[in-house]
Amino acid sequence: MKTIVFDDDPTGSQTVCNCPLLLNWEKSNLEKAISSNSLVFILANTRSLTAELAGNRITQICQSLKLVLTRNSISLDDIFIVSRGDSTLRGHAFLEPEIINQELGPFDATFHIPAFFEGGRKTINSIHYLDDIPMHKTIFAKDSTFGYSTSFLPDWIAEKSKGLINPDEIISITIDQLNKARESDSGMINFIEELSRLRFNQKVIVDAESSIDLDTLCNAIKLLKGKKRFLFRSAASLINSLTNIRTNHNHIKDYSSLIIKYKDKKPKPGLILIGSYIPLANNQLETLLKTDYFMEVELPVKKIFGILNNKNSEDSLFILEDKLINKILDIIELKKTPILYTSRGELTFKSDSSRMKFAISLAESMARITSHLFDRIGYIISKGGITTNTLLTNGLKIEYVILKGQIMPGLSLVCPPQTFQYPPIPIITFPGNLGDKSTLFKAWKIMQSFS
Repeated sequence: MKTIVFDDDPTGSQTVCNCPLLLNWEKSNLEKAISSNSLVFILANTRSLTAELAGNRITQICQSLKLVLTRNSISLDDIFIVSRGDSTLRGHAFLEPEIINQELGPFDATFHIPAFFEGGRKTINSIHYLDDIPMHKTIFAKDSTFGYSTSFLPDWIAEKSKGLINPDEIISITIDQLNKARESDSGMINFIEELSRLRFNQKVIVDAESSIDLDTLCNAIKLLKGKKRFLFRSAASLINSLTNIRTNHNHIKDYSSLIIKYKDKKPKPGLILIGSYIPLANNQLETLLKTDYFMEVELPVKKIFGILNNKNSEDSLFILEDKLINKILDIIELKKTPILYTSRGELTFKSDSSRMKFAISLAESMARITSHLFDRIGYIISKGGITTNTLLTNGLKIEYVILKGQIMPGLSLVCPPQTFQYPPIPIITFPGNLGDKSTLFKAWKIMQSFS
């Protein structure tokens, strides 16, 4: 079985390795990737879009995928489709799998599985937790675009469906059911019989406390190949169980050859980008700036907002970006690590669409700045989904990257292909919601230890 993942931001490949992350869904790009890989990620990046635009994008990807599969005589019955979403419950969690069902279905069930063990996210009795705290009590539930009021997943799905789904009609698979299926042949037979009764795109919540729970689920699902078609809306941990591809456990020193070096073989310095503005990102930034290893370069959000609302915005923005590029080059000369970050806090916008449009404009500015530095830096740590997606697509201007593995749990390293016009610079794709206040500093220390 092949597995194709529609990833709603660039971080969903954070538990696997040695597979491509497609940055577009051109048919030739899809065809090449699917023909030579058992696991393919398609970076839909829908979390940065309004519901309407996200729906249009998922539809486009589905239609391109159908044509490629048909052309290569690959049946949809031989493909697992995963709509990868955020383990902190943000994103178009109901909309995206519904459109996939319309375009690539019909499916017998959609499994909602937000557990992400590497980040401390578990689901118990249909309640989703972050480090034993119900998710609706965390800062992520207050997200200005994707906020929610409950951690009880049947109610959460109903809320995200805007009343289209009745929570009483949602089925839950419990830890007890999974334990019984794992512990005896009769338990597995009973569990498979339960799954075989699912139909008409039944919504299903799956409890999961560890990878063995998802392994049990996937073992049963694979035994129903050709008999039932299932769709998954999940975080990253499920993908391991579906594919039997696990995190790359190579020693971190094995990545040392990936850092770009000068002619004298000394490693070039890194660059840290921070576009994420959530409190955790702020705390991680503060931790960096308390040391002497870094120097900051602030992208002034209010100033850029003003520039973009003037008629001569392009010239003014390029002038600002040139100044910031020169600041970064000066920091590199001082043998410090530059941190390019957006000024902290959120502006107020009239609509989600205007907020997202401006966020993308900020990310595009960071990507343009970074693109002028590729010949001067040895690696990049990019924090934030929109920031990272825009860097990969607009900054690198390539069709795909190769996932090399994880330098820390949930923290992936990707590289452009050898056809990239510069040496294939390694990029750490750092989720906004990952770790504690010291995790970003630890990631930097790992990269610096390569030298």
